[in-house]
Amino acid sequence: MKIVVIGGTGLVGRQLVGDLAGRGHKVVAASPSSRVDSITGEGLAQAFAGAQIVVDVSNAASLAEDEVLAFFGTSATNIAAAARKAGVKHVVVLSIVGTDRLQTSGYFRGKQAQESAVAQSGVPYTIVRATQFFEFLSTIADGYTRDGVAHLPIFAVQPVAAADVAAALADVALSEPVNDVTEIAGPERASVVDFVGTWLGHRDDPRAIVSDEDAGYFGAPADDRTLVPGDGARLLPTRFEAWLAAQPAQEQA
Repeated sequence: MKIVVIGGTGLVGRQLVGDLAGRGHKVVAASPSSRVDSITGEGLAQAFAGAQIVVDVSNAASLAEDEVLAFFGTSATNIAAAARKAGVKHVVVLSIVGTDRLQTSGYFRGKQAQESAVAQSGVPYTIVRATQFFEFLSTIADGYTRDGVAHLPIFAVQPVAAADVAAALADVALSEPVNDVTEIAGPERASVVDFVGTWLGHRDDPRAIVSDEDAGYFGAPADDRTLVPGDGARLLPTRFEAWLAAQPAQEQA
């Protein structure tokens, strides 16, 4: 079976491509570096020719609000149109748990635009909302650091290993479309300050940590419900301690 992975050279994309190929499928890792551009539409028709499944794990290059909205809306619209024309049987989109609850964030509005474009396109689809990746903890720490102090939020999160996300996406891609949203998450729930603080300690990072009950999610108000999955979510196996043990301990901050 031919499967196209949009964003197939990124963190999740590379692992997804390897997983699907390991299951015996012909996989195309599509990205601008392979002359497939979902914004301009260049190369989509050629990449999708003969494909049964398309998985979109692409991400915006900029976090600027206008650019994020333009990227996700335009990209999803072009992908859906090309998939419909090529007769693709299943389009899978990787999104974020809490997208519908965090619409004060420009990035999450972009993800909502992506979801809506696919859902309204008429192509068979599944939207997979995942929680934050363990691999994103350093970015979170840096985003909340001022003058050498990490002012970290106390609201709950339930992060997940990127490798688990890739494996779950492969399972979803090879299943029937649900034409709806499904959620995946890690097996453990704790506060942002607990997860990020443990990560910084593992790295022997010298910055001080302060719990900040007023800190939202990168400027958007958030609470214990905002970024955690619902009761029907699929919980993936890798625990934080096991993931942490596999990471280099002595990184320079």
